[in-house]
Amino acid sequence: MKLREWGLFSLLAFVWGTSFLWIKVGQGENLPSLGLFHPEGATTFQPFLLVTFRLLFGLLGMVAVFAAQRAAFPRDRNLLLKFLFMGAFNTAVPFVLITWGETLIDSGLAAILNGTVPLFTIVIANFWLHDEKFSFGRVGGLLIGFLGVVVLVSRDFDPAGLLRGNIVGQLAVIAASVSYAVAVTFSRRQLRDQSPVVQTFMVLLFADALMWAATPIAESPIVWPTSPLAWFAVLWLGLLGSCIAYLLFFSLINAWGPTRATMVTYTFPVIGLFLGILLLGEHADWRLFVGSALVVSGILVVNGRALWLAFRPAEAAV
Repeated sequence: MKLREWGLFSLLAFVWGTSFLWIKVGQGENLPSLGLFHPEGATTFQPFLLVTFRLLFGLLGMVAVFAAQRAAFPRDRNLLLKFLFMGAFNTAVPFVLITWGETLIDSGLAAILNGTVPLFTIVIANFWLHDEKFSFGRVGGLLIGFLGVVVLVSRDFDPAGLLRGNIVGQLAVIAASVSYAVAVTFSRRQLRDQSPVVQTFMVLLFADALMWAATPIAESPIVWPTSPLAWFAVLWLGLLGSCIAYLLFFSLINAWGPTRATMVTYTFPVIGLFLGILLLGEHADWRLFVGSALVVSGILVVNGRALWLAFRPAEAAV
């Protein structure tokens, strides 16, 4: 792990960590602490339409990058099918699940639950990749992280009402985490020789095509947003949270492998909690902080040695 890659990791953490806030804003939340409000009576995005335009803006950004890099459009049928799989399970499906889930739960909690991606990735990669096997540290991180998730979900757990809206919203975000874990492991195994530019462009292309097909069915009749703030939120999500973020993410997968690349989601709880409480006035109790601490601790257990190798003094290297 190089310090440059950790710089990319930090930038990705910020960009994706703020996405949970902008998803809320795109669906109607105001930001009173910043003086940003949706006009009275203005319409905002429904989940499917939000994802569709988020991907469209991200794809338009990638068209410029793709052209500047003079990248070659893949033509191999098997390769195109692999990108279709990634478009569905790395982007379209989890984006919809998270966006819809945030209509039922706080953005901070959504960020924390999305932090389970590395935990699922550890399990899947162990059986799918020869260089991502279980170790004592990884198993320890897995157990600590799941304990954190249990603490977080216990905030809304009610044995007499398992299908309450907030529980369903949590399960939607966890399902998105599983989808991400399967997809990133697949990417490492099947698309490692593809550049981040090609991977990002093709994944966004197929994902947005799927969303344009699904949205008229899922949200008929479509209500077109009229709020400028909602459009700004989706523009942010598209250009930064999709275009730039995927370029960074696929670079990290190619360099680090899926388990350590997906540990970026461990940073989301901190960013999501901070933004949700500061800007949206969301409620925080001890479970959010204890659960977040446990989830973030997984990064130290799973990646402790790698962090030491990256940041130790040069003269100590052997």
